[in-house]
Amino acid sequence: MNELAIFLSKSLLGWLAIQVCLTAVFLFSLRSFQKNSSPDNQLLKTAVILCLRGADPFLTNCLRSLLNQNYPQYDLKLIVDSQEDPAWKIATDVIYEQRATNVQISPLRMQRYNCSLKCSSLVQAVSNLDDSYKVVAFVDADTVVHPNWLRELVSPLAHPKVGATTGNRWYLPTGKYWGSLVRYVGNISTVVQMYLFQIPWGGSWAIKTELLRQTGLLDKWGQAFNEDTMIRKVLKKHGMQVKFVPSLIMLNREECELASLRYSLMRQLLSSRLYHPLWLAVVSDAISSILMPTLVIVLFVAALLTGQWNVAALSFGYFGSYTLGLLFMMLALEQGVQQVVRKHGEPMTELSATTVMKMLIAIPLTQWVYGLAMISSLGMQRVNWRGVSYQIKGPWGIRLVEYRPYQLLDEPNDSKVSI
Repeated sequence: MNELAIFLSKSLLGWLAIQVCLTAVFLFSLRSFQKNSSPDNQLLKTAVILCLRGADPFLTNCLRSLLNQNYPQYDLKLIVDSQEDPAWKIATDVIYEQRATNVQISPLRMQRYNCSLKCSSLVQAVSNLDDSYKVVAFVDADTVVHPNWLRELVSPLAHPKVGATTGNRWYLPTGKYWGSLVRYVGNISTVVQMYLFQIPWGGSWAIKTELLRQTGLLDKWGQAFNEDTMIRKVLKKHGMQVKFVPSLIMLNREECELASLRYSLMRQLLSSRLYHPLWLAVVSDAISSILMPTLVIVLFVAALLTGQWNVAALSFGYFGSYTLGLLFMMLALEQGVQQVVRKHGEPMTELSATTVMKMLIAIPLTQWVYGLAMISSLGMQRVNWRGVSYQIKGPWGIRLVEYRPYQLLDEPNDSKVSI
């Protein structure tokens, strides 16, 4: 058992060293980034598309931020699931409040039965655009953008090899639910991974309009469950790349309960399994990040039960070192991201000793929650989301099996909890 403990412990620290190197690469990209904001006369006319089903906690803030962009030519296109949807009234109220004239709101005219509702909405919105729009930007209802968001999102598209641009989301570690903290810890790894793999985040990305047609992306969305994970692979076939823009990291202030987080993770992992071009790398990362530390803990418990104190001390020491290493890595990333978001007027997040201690406890908790979600997602063939059910038979075998308009009864009791 002693040899096994040494092997697992050294493997764990070796994986930590790899994670530190990858984190350093991401942090370097944050600190070395130079904003490339094009002058007004070089900014292309852009359509911003937002698909809505249900009243997300910060939807009002999201809409206000989208209607007040420092950008010369853009129109906001809203596709709402139905006129009875609570999001419809919120949207119309904000449009009236802002006296906005560059916005169009439409209901989803047809629920396609061979793709997700979001993909149906995206296909409808893009299909209705005229040729004057040279860029299409996409945003989610949980994204509250800063005034220069669209300018900074579109400017890098001037490069001939950049086909799409993206930011990412960053959660707060100061939520009141353990689910919020676990989501925060897990998202840190996801953000770094998406940067390395050039996977855009569907909550804030843009693409050249001509590529939407040249790549046949609309046809793919018309049969898909998820819209963003496939983008990197599709663009690569046409010699284009996805450009990550660090200044477009957006704070997400929504809360999340632990009970609902696991299912949300299963849904995300299912999308990765269906469309991620490097799915095996995602699985390898999960095995290294979840299985190895869990095996070390199991070995520690087994050593305690059999009275092998040296093995127990060795296992616990290495696991503790690994966990502390992850904590310091998280704090470094938090500091790096705070430097970015502070430039857009966001207040600095104060990390108290209690919050840091909860972050430390959340590390193994996150590993177990994500591990269970990963295992459960492997056999997932049915997805329930906001009152809609899908049957999943493969990447292009999506079936809408149950639909009903969204109702206020579907909203959580806490107004800040993600729906």
